[in-house]
Amino acid sequence: MSLGARLSASLQRAWWQSRPGLLAQVLRPLSWLYIALAGFDRWRWQRRAIASLPVPVVVVGNLIVGGAGKTPTTLALLQALQARGWRPGVVSRGYGRQATGPCAVSNNTPATECGDEPLLIHLRSGVPVQVGSDRADAARLLLARDPAINIIVSDDGLQHWRLHRDLQIIVFDDRGAGNGLCLPAGPLRQPLPATLPPNSLLLYNARAASTALPGPVAARKLAGAVLLSDWWAGRPADMAQLNHIAGASSQQSVLAAAGLAEPERFFRMLEAAGVRLRRLPLADHAELPGAPWPADEADVLITEKDAVKLRPGQPGTTGPTRIWVVALDFALPDVFYQALDRALQPFPRARHDH
Repeated sequence: MSLGARLSASLQRAWWQSRPGLLAQVLRPLSWLYIALAGFDRWRWQRRAIASLPVPVVVVGNLIVGGAGKTPTTLALLQALQARGWRPGVVSRGYGRQATGPCAVSNNTPATECGDEPLLIHLRSGVPVQVGSDRADAARLLLARDPAINIIVSDDGLQHWRLHRDLQIIVFDDRGAGNGLCLPAGPLRQPLPATLPPNSLLLYNARAASTALPGPVAARKLAGAVLLSDWWAGRPADMAQLNHIAGASSQQSVLAAAGLAEPERFFRMLEAAGVRLRRLPLADHAELPGAPWPADEADVLITEKDAVKLRPGQPGTTGPTRIWVVALDFALPDVFYQALDRALQPFPRARHDH
């Protein structure tokens, strides 16, 4: 293991302890510096004219580094908004993409150009998605491109102060706030507040609440599996197919690959579904120019986030290996929908363009 990998592993262990250990205490002065710089950045933006749009803006994000369930929360939120008569559009930075300019996401946009999460959001929801480093500019481009949009969802925009927000949804997973410290001594991007800020909803993508802040718990489970080519054709995952794979794995284990911030979460859910598996963790947002597994694998299970980077016809997808995309069913509780309805009640559905 390289020095960088050892340091990263040590930091991860220090971050997710219930209280700060020795390494976290040593790094604590750097956390104070980080908090000061982040606070100055926020103050700097608040002194400027924060971009305001003719439609309400809902921000989805988390206070910790890495993934806590932002993308499934965004997808569930979009579905809820559409069911309530809203016409949402999504803006995102497109973390991990190679391109730097603005990008209007379509079904044919490569993940390297727009980012894996924006492409997944567009494919799963069908809503317009605009990627750009400045979310305010991206939102204006999105509204100009589609006049029917009457609400903007900013994916992973919690620390982006350039754009006004009418509602923010903060997501935590089972790890909570870790040791409670900010980077680099802990996993927090900003200090954990003692109370939930105004115009905020908190959601736990976890088995139970993992911080002292109040918020409902989402129900998450696997929705089934579908062949990669069928997934790209828009066919839904089938739980019966995943059950069949689980049954067959009792004779021969199945390789499962996941390029997530927390791949173990995916592996544990598969095991809970009865799948006997071999693990292949991949780097979060890793590029997949080809299949990263041996060509003689009979079956491979991957996440939807990885599926967007493996289009049929790419190297490794045309051989004998059956590539199964495992979908996640993420259900928000009724209390969350009720809070969402209350938060959006003051806003009209019609746009008020200046």
